[in-house]
Amino acid sequence: MLPQGYQLRRGSGKDRANLVKFMCLTYQELFPDQQGFSHLAKTVEQYFSADTPLLWVEPVLEKQTPIAVCWIGNAIDQVKGDRYAHIFLLYVAKEHRRQGIGTALMNYAQNWASSRGDRQISLQVFTNNQPAINFYQSLGYKTQSLFMLKPL
Repeated sequence: MLPQGYQLRRGSGKDRANLVKFMCLTYQELFPDQQGFSHLAKTVEQYFSADTPLLWVEPVLEKQTPIAVCWIGNAIDQVKGDRYAHIFLLYVAKEHRRQGIGTALMNYAQNWASSRGDRQISLQVFTNNQPAINFYQSLGYKTQSLFMLKPL
């Protein structure tokens, strides 16, 4: 349940540009020295569909002015082969954080996944984003694997 003063809106294909904008905000916040995240539009183009729910949170008094987003998709368990829900993006604007909005969006995602029979839900978080790691751990998420990268 969202805190008082906010409302949830289900996104549609018309929201592609705004989704890319929010993805860029996320990456700019985490990697301020990096220039250009235009490649994120390709991610949206490739994975966004009617089967990947997009949820916007807006202040009740400022409809159509999103302050948070959650984009849920699908993944395949590489061990068991089962389909499960995957959080592609969770972003809450700085001035609206720590009010329960992120928790409400994560609960919505979990309920959506459970309602379609998924037995797990996943997400990826950058190791330099300790506040997000702490948040996800407080919701019961645990590290299952490590994504390793070697620059060439």
